Amino acid sequence: MRQNPARRAALLDAAIEVLAREGARGLTFRAVDVEAKVPNGTASNYFSNRDDLLTQVGHRFYERLEPDPGLLAAAAEGPRDRDRVTELMHDLVARISGFPSGYLALLELRLEATRRPELRRLLTERIRADIQANIDYHTKSGLPGDATTVIALYLALNWLIVERLTLPDVFPESEIHRLVTDVVERILPGPRRDT
Repeated sequence: MRQNPARRAALLDAAIEVLAREGARGLTFRAVDVEAKVPNGTASNYFSNRDDLLTQVGHRFYERLEPDPGLLAAAAEGPRDRDRVTELMHDLVARISGFPSGYLALLELRLEATRRPELRRLLTERIRADIQANIDYHTKSGLPGDATTVIALYLALNWLIVERLTLPDVFPESEIHRLVTDVVERILPGPRRDT
């Protein structure tokens, strides 16, 4: 298997685009090569089989969605209150919504995982680890709420993102900011600072 990290990343990014546009059935090495604009056979030199490609696409999605270290550093400064949680949730929704093909590809991977036990196991491990990392960050940083708060926000905002990316007319774009704020306020009640 080839080891050029930049080429591997470009192929995975191409696979994300193919998955989002054509679904799991459309994800072939040939389709990835075409999307990445590389010679035929390139993807097959980097991934041992389709399952390997699907698994690595999942890892690439999370890699690309890592929050900006500056945001996390800024979140550690100042008050740790509901307004800060709201700010972090707005950033999360914006980051995911700013990479719609990535999230749609992840939805395709989740559907494919219902038929592929190994992919299910790997996605389950990755998503559990991601949720636990969010819980750890939330509780260690002194933000209000607990593990249940993080889980409730995860569940509510993930579905809002699904609606936004798959059926955008259900909740018009002009309502998204208010909806994110309302979700946080209902999950994490308490006084709100005037801003």
